[in-house]
Amino acid sequence: MISRLLRVLKITRVALRYGLDEIILSSGRVPPHLRLLSAFLFWRDLSAPRGERFRRALEELGPIFVKFGQVLSTRRDLLPADVADQLALLQDRVPPFASNLAVAQITRSLGQHPDQLFASFSREPVASASVAQVHFAVLKDGTEVAVKVLRPGVHQAIDKDIALMRVIAGWVERWWSDGPRLKPREVVAEFDKHLHDELDLMREAANASQLRRNFSGSPLLMVPEMFWDYCAESVIVMERMHGIPISQTQRLIDAGVDLKKLSRDGVEIFFTQVFRDGFFHADMHPGNIMVSTAPETFGRYIALDFGIVGTLTDFDKDYLSQNFLAFFQRDYKRVAQAHIESGWAPKDTRVDELEAAVRACCEPIFDRPLSQISFGQVLLRLFQTSRRFNVEVQPQLVLLQKTLLNIEGLGRELDPDLDLWATAKPSLERWMKEQVGWRGFIERLKIEAPHYAHILPQLPRLVQQALEAKAEGHQVDNSALLQRLLAEQRRTNLLLGIAVYFGGGLILGILVVQLLLRWHSAL
Repeated sequence: MISRLLRVLKITRVALRYGLDEIILSSGRVPPHLRLLSAFLFWRDLSAPRGERFRRALEELGPIFVKFGQVLSTRRDLLPADVADQLALLQDRVPPFASNLAVAQITRSLGQHPDQLFASFSREPVASASVAQVHFAVLKDGTEVAVKVLRPGVHQAIDKDIALMRVIAGWVERWWSDGPRLKPREVVAEFDKHLHDELDLMREAANASQLRRNFSGSPLLMVPEMFWDYCAESVIVMERMHGIPISQTQRLIDAGVDLKKLSRDGVEIFFTQVFRDGFFHADMHPGNIMVSTAPETFGRYIALDFGIVGTLTDFDKDYLSQNFLAFFQRDYKRVAQAHIESGWAPKDTRVDELEAAVRACCEPIFDRPLSQISFGQVLLRLFQTSRRFNVEVQPQLVLLQKTLLNIEGLGRELDPDLDLWATAKPSLERWMKEQVGWRGFIERLKIEAPHYAHILPQLPRLVQQALEAKAEGHQVDNSALLQRLLAEQRRTNLLLGIAVYFGGGLILGILVVQLLLRWHSAL
């Protein structure tokens, strides 16, 4: 409790020192007595621009607040330009920690001094982020690599801030009428999980390896190779990637990169990760993306920093794809029905009322370029609609929502005229065809085959045991078991029937073709 109180006091002290209260007061939405209180803090030096003061305050408050600033920096439609420019510096210019601490961390984690591990090791970091910093090195076989080193003491700092966020979430859930519906404690728990996942660099290396495998041979995205002999929980070594940071648009133009194509490719990469793989890079701010200018990979995205990834279940993917397609087709009734069927909205919700509310939120943004719409405003209106209809926030999709906002920010920077809907629709339709078409049926049959090979021989014995137990008068309720067995058997019979139907049709078709060919040759 004392540590939490001290953290609250520190946040207050930092906010007052950098004049963040002045930024809030400038909005004109505060009570007069708070303005009077601010007037007594005349001793502060507020000569620096407000954007710089905001950035420096977040840096001093630590990694979680830096992460918050990184997310805000991609939303230039919601922030003044001067503030957004300063927050963009948080993406790769967080003050580094001392190089001797990095050397000590490497030695402790990998068991050898960097001078013994590498042919050369640069003491000067090339990038410094909220939880780690990066040094360049060369392996003894001449391979250029990047060495990522975890910040010392970052675990303790994050634990303290997460503990404070849990307290605040409890207050929100208890005292705010919308608190229970928004599930703030579950959201904090999800954020906590992903933050601690990010602190385990071995997990990050595994994430990168999975993403690299998913996009093997892709003409759109490149992912660095991990060198597992040099990886540990606090240090990882990966292939060094060469390219231009995606935020440096003028350099990209000078190099001949087609920004419009780049923006379309970014949307396709996002939807491919979500709907094909159910595994997506969830920290897609500009500091984590470069563009290759090498002749053999020119114009491809280069992904960096894989500490935060998101995963989706088949149910999530199916639900989301139906909603996206319904949005693109302006089928707002289907959107409303999907919310009710999934349990996101109460079962007694009137479909026509929810349909009308969603239409009012979304209809104005179609057929307009990104430069003329604000997803921030759309999300605000959707939030107000969800509050009216008691729609529950889904914590497992928070990362997806954040990533979609990052994609919008990138698209706005690269091509303000990008039609997000027209770009995304073909990817979604292709995925839906693969799921409900013949290819999807075959793939699901392959996946289910081992399961049925195991359960089919057991079905007669399980049914017999259930019937014998019932006949002997055991005080055991076997009805649920029988229902599950019968449902499984019906499902099996249906799949086998479909397989026999299509298989028999295929064989019959082949025989007919062969007979026709023989008849034709005889003539």
